[in-house]
Amino acid sequence: MTRVLITGTAGFIGFHLASLLLDEGLTVHGYDGMTDYYDVRLKQRRHQMLLQKPGFTATEAMLEDHDRLRSVIAEFQPDVIVHLAAQAGVRYSMEAPRAYIDSNIVGTLNVLEIARELGIQHLLMASTSSVYGANTDMPFSETEKADTQLSIYAATKKATESMAHSYAHLFGIPITMFRFFTVYGPWGRPDLALFKFVDAILDDRPIDVYNHGEMQRDFTYVADLVRAIRLLIDAVPPAAEGRGEVAASDSLSPVAPFRIVNIGNSEPVKLLDFIVEIEKCLGKESVRNYMGMQPGDVPATWADASLLQDLTGYRPQTGIGDGVAAFVDWFRDYYRK
Repeated sequence: MTRVLITGTAGFIGFHLASLLLDEGLTVHGYDGMTDYYDVRLKQRRHQMLLQKPGFTATEAMLEDHDRLRSVIAEFQPDVIVHLAAQAGVRYSMEAPRAYIDSNIVGTLNVLEIARELGIQHLLMASTSSVYGANTDMPFSETEKADTQLSIYAATKKATESMAHSYAHLFGIPITMFRFFTVYGPWGRPDLALFKFVDAILDDRPIDVYNHGEMQRDFTYVADLVRAIRLLIDAVPPAAEGRGEVAASDSLSPVAPFRIVNIGNSEPVKLLDFIVEIEKCLGKESVRNYMGMQPGDVPATWADASLLQDLTGYRPQTGIGDGVAAFVDWFRDYYRK
């Protein structure tokens, strides 16, 4: 495997994954719509950095443009597609739900159709811990039902999982879905809590602390996350036949070459402890605006990452202190604060 097409390479996770693969000598083509959901200059800078590495080329176009996407993939002839591009954000999905249908549903359908038509060897696709919704049994396991999504964002990502399973079943496309758990780190998105908190504290603005701080998140450092994706790319793709006995903890479908894999740190962190860690790294206390729970949000996430470890021998392990410090160093350098 030497040629990888990644959708969303100007995005936070796509940028880090492309950088890792390029540093290992792989050939990568990026496909990104450069939407203005957040500061496009940050996306442009990520692509500029990737373009300085040998082996990287890119197309700026929308996932919804089937003909353009197909021509790009057909010309590049990837061994593997990693589909990361999506309209992200729980809260924005209440304001602009159609953007999520267009990008996440229609865009993903285009990826699936092209993968089917071109006979892609392995399609890997991003989902989210948000699909667990109102589930309360923790840690979240890939084999439990996830039918109670609490936001349009989560609903569209669950829909892409179902679409992918049907394509794997009908057309024999090997598909691995990842469920990401609260990814953070350098080059992170401005709509994420860590970015907002650091920016506000440095500018002496109060931070909004939802559910009065009674929340937990399984924070996953971005370098750990993309390392896990890298290993899953190399793992044996899901198979429909000749699989032998399947472990009870394996999410491998009984009727399709399809599997779901959690990627998380498996160490939920209290929101208030997270804020204290940020304050420690900044050497400055926050002014906290305690608020109620936001619609569409969940009080806690916690990944069971044992399947990831079984498949790859790896699990994320960067502690919150080291991860937050790395983000703060990047933020101060990039924004000169």
